[in-house]
Amino acid sequence: MKSSRILRTTLFLAGVIGTQVAAAAALPAPFAEQLNASYPAIETLYQDLHRNPELGFNEHQTAAKLAERAKALGFDVTTGVGGTGVVAILRNGPGPTVMLRTELDALPVQEKTSLPFASKVTTKNAAGDTVSVMHACGHDLHMSAWYGTAKLMAGNRKAWSGTLMLVGQPSEEPVNGASAMLKDGLFTRFPKPDYALSFHDDASMPSGTIMYHAGPFRASSDVVSITVFGQGGHGAVPHEARDPIVMASRIVLALQTLVSRENNPIDPVVITVGSIHGGTQANIIPDQVTMQLSVRTFKPEVRKRVLASIAREAKGEAMAAGAPKEPLVEVKPGTDSVYNDPETLARMVKAVQGAVGPEFVKEMPPKMTSEDFSQYGQQPGVKAILLHVGAVDAARLDAAKKAGQPLPGTHSPQWAPDFKPTVVNTIKAETAILLDLMPKK
Repeated sequence: MKSSRILRTTLFLAGVIGTQVAAAAALPAPFAEQLNASYPAIETLYQDLHRNPELGFNEHQTAAKLAERAKALGFDVTTGVGGTGVVAILRNGPGPTVMLRTELDALPVQEKTSLPFASKVTTKNAAGDTVSVMHACGHDLHMSAWYGTAKLMAGNRKAWSGTLMLVGQPSEEPVNGASAMLKDGLFTRFPKPDYALSFHDDASMPSGTIMYHAGPFRASSDVVSITVFGQGGHGAVPHEARDPIVMASRIVLALQTLVSRENNPIDPVVITVGSIHGGTQANIIPDQVTMQLSVRTFKPEVRKRVLASIAREAKGEAMAAGAPKEPLVEVKPGTDSVYNDPETLARMVKAVQGAVGPEFVKEMPPKMTSEDFSQYGQQPGVKAILLHVGAVDAARLDAAKKAGQPLPGTHSPQWAPDFKPTVVNTIKAETAILLDLMPKK
């Protein structure tokens, strides 16, 4: 991949790979000592957050816990940004503004980890249904690292110069929290960052392994709703009806050719039909069927083409089947793809190698999952970098691979990150990057 070649060249010139790895500076000794001393408080926060998860735009108690801790560290704190978001600013002399973002929200998942601090929370979702709630994507771990890093930076102001901007973002899972904060003036009411940084836990690598990818890293995401209209009738006389279930089935199959026959194989595209609803019983042909699609792409031009092609295929198949009217095709835009600037990433990777050791820093492939952290990097002048951190015990991961048995991953009711080594290396990596971007003047 072109982005991978660019990164390797950039890393070599920066001394990250090759013969100059030892040039990367380690964290100052006092930082490690302070992190060890702070760990019990970080773990306590983690267990509290895990035990008390909240869904997107309802993270009132979660936001209050982070705001209270940031305020105690000397940050200027504003709550209610973009709904339930938190912004904490620490001005510490001249220099760049660097944003460290964490997510606040949890998922509507019933926890099955058997942890002593497992969530037993239930709540009403937006539709009014009662659902269980769990931190099944590691946002509680991200918040704990956010706090630990904030504590180190606030306690060592003589070691850096600039403005540290902590952001607690609501509603990442529905990929609409970042846009809500931006619309509420995140980069106009508060200092606009020169750099934005975020981490995400990962079930594919050993605990504490920091993972990176240059260029397009996480895919864009859109939801497409297609309603196919037919003519209802008796199941015994289908010739007197126009069956929308058959039309919908044809559309599902036709959509797969958009990936296999119309798309360049080196430009990844995923079209998943995750929901189809139509009909009430076996002997009734319904008059309409509705399906929901998840569409993932990396390149804007591919995204635009694929969405247009979906509408074309749906309308064409319906016309060929003699539908009484065109299908209704509605696109609900999600979020753009995450792009990691290779030059900025190379600088960060070098800093992280010094903090955790080169053996804990690995390149990884791009992922088709989406992240609305991308919205920050779309703003002019903001260089945004998303990194991953492995969160599974190395021996357990190795045993599972040898046995050919998959382990629970994020969004699973059994997801339980290997907390201590994961959060410690995340804090070390975040702190090293912040110190590198905001050196003492």
